[in-house]
Amino acid sequence: MNSRLSNATIASLPGAIVIPRYDRGAVTPGIVHLGVGAFHRAHQAAYVDACLADGETGWGIIGVSLRTPDTRDALSPQDGLYTLAVRDSAGERLQVIGSILSLLVAPEDPGAVLAALTDPRIRIVTLTITEKAYLRAADGSLDDNHPDIVHDLTNPGSPKTAHGFLTEAIARRRAAGTPPFTVLCCDNLPANGATLHRLLVEFAKLRDARASAGDRPLAGYVADDVAFPSSMVDRIVPATTDADRTRIAQELGIEDAWPVMTEPFRQWVVEDRFPAGRPAWEKFGVTMVEDVGPFEDMKLRLLNGAHSGIAYLGLLSGHATVDRAFADPSIRQFVDALWAEAIPTLPEGAGLDTAAYTAELAERFSNTALAHRTAQIANDGSQKLPQRIIASALECLEAGTELVHLTLVVAAWIEACAARGKTLPEGHFTDPRDAVLTALLDQQLPANETVAAVFDLAGFAKDHAERRTLIELVAVHLVHLRREGPVLAFAALGINSR
Repeated sequence: MNSRLSNATIASLPGAIVIPRYDRGAVTPGIVHLGVGAFHRAHQAAYVDACLADGETGWGIIGVSLRTPDTRDALSPQDGLYTLAVRDSAGERLQVIGSILSLLVAPEDPGAVLAALTDPRIRIVTLTITEKAYLRAADGSLDDNHPDIVHDLTNPGSPKTAHGFLTEAIARRRAAGTPPFTVLCCDNLPANGATLHRLLVEFAKLRDARASAGDRPLAGYVADDVAFPSSMVDRIVPATTDADRTRIAQELGIEDAWPVMTEPFRQWVVEDRFPAGRPAWEKFGVTMVEDVGPFEDMKLRLLNGAHSGIAYLGLLSGHATVDRAFADPSIRQFVDALWAEAIPTLPEGAGLDTAAYTAELAERFSNTALAHRTAQIANDGSQKLPQRIIASALECLEAGTELVHLTLVVAAWIEACAARGKTLPEGHFTDPRDAVLTALLDQQLPANETVAAVFDLAGFAKDHAERRTLIELVAVHLVHLRREGPVLAFAALGINSR
């Protein structure tokens, strides 16, 4: 099979394959996306594809990889086309997405990325760069000692970070009299738009401090003139395997170097603040709101929190995928109890239907067709757990309500990290703080000391009045996990073992 998916071959696909029904040659760019990975291609790019098919041809996407050329190398020979495989236990539906017009690799040509960002046609910049790429210190502020931040402050014309690219592009647009684009964060950060806004203002202040006399200060412009709506995104996107590529190629009759697997469910909730305009996403299921906060909290604490629990307890129980872990009766009981602890921490009066939401989550976690790897979810725990688990746990402590299941997730993360290279493969999952975390766990300190040191390292519950209590609760679980693994930890919670 030598033919490959492209503009020239798309017409030859079998009739059951959904393909773009619009003239891709008539589409012009309106969006730059930073972090063009699998999630973006299963989520935002699919929504934009629907808008293009509806005649909104000014919203094509320029994709930017901030680190590696892998996505560009896979998709550029395909004219940006790729297959989205929507899978559930009943079968699979294939659709070719055409919304990505071109792809850039920032380390190879930062000037090309800045040229795209300063193009007046670009009115929105979206981001899915993962939590760790926001380069925050333990207290949540910008890590101004990070070498890439230091580089970008010294070399504004050849940045490495999203902070550097966005700030330099905003500065150039202002100098040229071009209105600023809207910055739409789509990562799992608390109040993600406001968080990114604050980080960019901090970065711009550092730039201003280095500016020459007479230069116009930038921080105030970023603070007052650039829109940063928050959003909440949700769709499960497992990593693509070679078996997926082979199966998709057989269905297409031609090769696709990087198809994307996903589930039928998708959700996007967006604060409606777009001074430069936006696509009519609401036509295709996007919920446009004034305040995304309640939806974000529900997703982070019920979906993402449960996912982290399933991942770490699943790894310690020998389960490679979410559906297998969720089919374990002990983990299934644990997730129900975790939700019971987390639900009271959600805002009241926001119209959240938590019963329907958790029922839908249970169905999604049971999807046997996705093979969503627990190791994939386990990555970057030090960055994810604060908003997924720690925030709920602290609110429970403040309210005096039970939180023993939430704290088990933190202990399971610590124990899973310690298990790498022992009962789990070396490098089975990764964390931005792996070097110091591994060195700490290799000391095999008593549970209380281990948890306290990990909290110090990760900045969990920093300066919170209930921090010591939280550490003690986590340490109790860690003792159980060290002795007999999840079986004893579950038994201590009254959960029946398998």
